Amino acid sequence: MQPYSPAQIEAKWQKLWEERDAFEPQGGDKPKKYILSMFPYPSGRIHMGHVRNYAISDAFARKYRSLGFDVLHPMGWDSFGMPAENAAINRGVHPKRWTYDNIDQMRGELKRLGLSFAWKREVATSDPIYTKHEQALFIDLWNMKLIERRTGLLNWCPHDQTVLANEQVIDGKCWRCDTPVVLKEMGQYYLNITKYAQELLDGLKQLEGKWPNQVLTMQENWIGRSEGLEFDFALDSASIARLGGAIERFSVFTTRADTIFGVTYCALAPEHPIVRALQQAKALSKDELNWLETIQRAPTKDRAALSKEGIALGLNAIHPLTRKPVAIWCANFVLGEYGSGAVMSVPAHDTRDYEFARQYNLPIIRVIAPKEGEAPESGAFTEYGVLQNSAEFSGLSSEEAKSRIAARFEALGAGKSAVNYRLKDWGISRQRYWGAPIPLIACDHCGIVPEDKQNLPVTLPDDAVISGEGSPLERHPTFKNAICPRCGAKARRETDTMDTFVQSSWYFLRYTTAPELWEKLPFDRQSADRYMPVDLYIGGIEHAILHLLYARFFTKALRDAGHIAIDEPFSALLTQGMVLKDGAKMSKSKGNTVDPDDMISRFGADATRMFILFAAPPAKELEWNDNALEGCFRFLNRLWNNAEKVTICGLPLMDHSPLTKAEKLARRKVYEAAQKSEEVFGKTYAFNTLIAACMEALNALQDQDNEEVWSEGYFVLLTLLEPIAPHICAELSQRLFTREVFTPVTIPEGVFEQESVTYAIQINGKLRGEFETPLGAGDEAIIAAAKAKLGDRLSGEIVKTIVVPRKLVSFVVR
Repeated sequence: MQPYSPAQIEAKWQKLWEERDAFEPQGGDKPKKYILSMFPYPSGRIHMGHVRNYAISDAFARKYRSLGFDVLHPMGWDSFGMPAENAAINRGVHPKRWTYDNIDQMRGELKRLGLSFAWKREVATSDPIYTKHEQALFIDLWNMKLIERRTGLLNWCPHDQTVLANEQVIDGKCWRCDTPVVLKEMGQYYLNITKYAQELLDGLKQLEGKWPNQVLTMQENWIGRSEGLEFDFALDSASIARLGGAIERFSVFTTRADTIFGVTYCALAPEHPIVRALQQAKALSKDELNWLETIQRAPTKDRAALSKEGIALGLNAIHPLTRKPVAIWCANFVLGEYGSGAVMSVPAHDTRDYEFARQYNLPIIRVIAPKEGEAPESGAFTEYGVLQNSAEFSGLSSEEAKSRIAARFEALGAGKSAVNYRLKDWGISRQRYWGAPIPLIACDHCGIVPEDKQNLPVTLPDDAVISGEGSPLERHPTFKNAICPRCGAKARRETDTMDTFVQSSWYFLRYTTAPELWEKLPFDRQSADRYMPVDLYIGGIEHAILHLLYARFFTKALRDAGHIAIDEPFSALLTQGMVLKDGAKMSKSKGNTVDPDDMISRFGADATRMFILFAAPPAKELEWNDNALEGCFRFLNRLWNNAEKVTICGLPLMDHSPLTKAEKLARRKVYEAAQKSEEVFGKTYAFNTLIAACMEALNALQDQDNEEVWSEGYFVLLTLLEPIAPHICAELSQRLFTREVFTPVTIPEGVFEQESVTYAIQINGKLRGEFETPLGAGDEAIIAAAKAKLGDRLSGEIVKTIVVPRKLVSFVVR
C-alpha cells in the first residue's frame, strides 16, 4: 500500500460526507439519540478546548449511528455578545461582519476535523430569523406574566453611559475605561425564574446519577432553599420621623427563630431602601457617605473577602416580642440581593454577627445553652441547644422552640413561617447593540405593550454608532420611533437588548426542526417531541450554574406556554475538563496555546482527535503532550501499514479451538477491545482505556500470521476506532471490506476461553517475574510453578504465600 497520507484521505472523506449529507438526521422508525455539545462563541479561531468538546460528542454520535440510531448531532453559534462590539470599538469593524467572518473561519476549522455534524441545521443566534422567533417567545412569556419591568440598583459607568455586569466592575471601576462605577436606580426587565425555584430544585432529583454530583450540588446551593420565619421590625417614632415618614418597617427572614431573644442589633445591606433614603437625604456624615459609595461599588464576590465593617445609622427598631429598642446598622457583609437585604443579628449564636459585635462593642446576649456541657466563654455557640433568657420559651429545645416561636408570631399577626430562596429573578436588560432587541413598546396611552408578532423581527439598525459610550440604540436617530400596536399612536421602542443567555436557553429546541420549517416556527412541536430531551449534553463545568439553570427554567416555562411537553432539557450531562499546557490553562496571554490547524496539518485530524481522547478521561484535565500526539500518529501509521496483511473481504467464520496460542491471544485481545467499547460508551466514557485496548489488540495481531485472524481483527478494530479516527477507518474499511456503513460487533462464542493463565510473582511486594500455568490448576501447583520460576531468587524463610486467582502469587520472605 502507498504510505499513510492523512491530508489526502481526510479531504476525500470530508468531501464525500458533505456531498451525501451523511450526518443529517433521518427520522422514521429508528430510535433516536440527540447528542449535543455546547455551541461556541465565534471568537475567530477554534482552540483545543473546542477540539476536545467536539471530539467527545462526535465519538458518541458515530457510535450510536453504528448501532442503528437516528442521531441528531447539530452545531451552531452563540453569536451575540460584547466581544463583537469591542471589535467595532477597537478595530472599526461592524459587529455583524466581525461575527460572520469568524463563523466562516471557525466552520472551516471544524470541518477539517471531520466532525459528523448535521450542518444543514446550523444555527447562528444573531440571524434575524432566530431573533424573530426568540422575540415571539419573549412575548409569550410576557403575556404569561413571567417577564416584568421593575427598578433596581445597577452598576453604572458615568463615562461610558452604560450598565455593567458585576464581573465588569474591577476594584470598583469600569473594566474598560477605569472610571469609578456608581449604583444607579434604573428600570429593567426580569424573567421571573423564582416562580420555578422549587420545581428547579425538585427536578435535580430526576438528574441524579445522570449529571455530575458536583453540578447538582452547585445548582442546589445556587437555588438555596431555606425554611424559617419571616417577620417585620417596626421602626420607632423617631426613626420614622428621620426618614420623613416614608418607611415605617423592614422585613427579615431567619432560619433560627429559636435565637430571637438574642437579637441585639439589625444589619442592613448598603443597597437597602432605608440606607438609600439616608444616603439620598445626605443624612449621614461625609465619611459615612464615602464608605457607603465604596462598598456599593464593590462586586458581591469581592465583598466576601473584605473585613467586616459597618456604620451605625442612628435608627432604632422595636423588638417584636420584648418591645425593646434594637440599634440598626449598615454592614458590608449583608447582601442586598439575598432575602430582603436585612438581617436580625444574634452575636452570641452567629460567628459573623459575633465578630461584628466585638469590633463595635455591641451587646451580646446568650440565649442558647448546650444540651450537654458548658457553653463557650467566648465566641459564638452556633449549634442547637436549650433556650435560656428567652421568657416563657426558656427550657425548650431549639427544635421545639423554633416552631413554638413561629406559632407565636403567627398568632400575633407579626410574622409567618416561610420558605426563602437564594435564587433571584433574572435581569435580562442590556444597554448593548449586538444583542436581540427586546420587543416592547412604551405608549403614553397603553403603557408598555409587546410588539405585534406580525411585525417581528425587530432588527438592529446597521448604521448604529458603536463608540462604547452609552446605548447605541438609544442614541440612534430613528430606532426608538414606533407605533403602538394597540392604539396606533406614536410610541417609543425599547432600546435595551436581551442578555445573551436568553439565546442559549432554547437553541437546543431549534435544532430539532427541519430547516424548511424554520421560517414559520421557532421549532416544530412534533420534532421537539421526537428528539427532546437531549440524550447527552457535553460542555465545560464553568456553565454548571447560569447556562444550565436558565436552560432548565426556559424549558419549564415553554412547557407551561404549551410549546413542548418535557420537564428537563438534558437527560445526561458530561462536563469535560480543561486542556492545559505546562500545567496552566491555554491562553494567548501566557503564550502556551496550541493551534489545532497546525496539529491537523502535521499529524492529521484522526491523530489529533485520538490524542485528545487518549490523553485523559473526558471529565479530567488534559495536559498537552507533543510526544503522546506523535505516538497516536505512529499507531495510525502501523494500522495503515499492516492493513496489507488482510486478504479476506469480510468477516471470516473461524473455529477457535485449533488456533495457536498467539492466534487465540490476538482474537481475545480484539474482542476484549470490543467489550471495552461497550463499557466506555455505555458507562465510563473513558476513551483512553478503549484506545489502549485497541493498541494492545494490534500488538497481538502482529505476533501471529493467520490471515483469517488478521481479517477478523481489522474488521472489528476499524469498527471500534471509527468514532475516534473516522477517516482512516472509513478508508481502510472501503479498501479492505468494500463497506462504508459500520454495524455493531458481535462477540463469537469461545473467544475468551483460555487454556492457561499468566501469573505475576511478587517477593515482599516487589515484582520479580511472571509465569504461565494451565487453567484450573490448584493453589499448590500454582505455588510450585512460581517457586520453580524464581529458583535461587527465592531465599530465606517464607512467612506467608498469597495466591490471587488468575493474577498474582505473592511471597512474604524473612
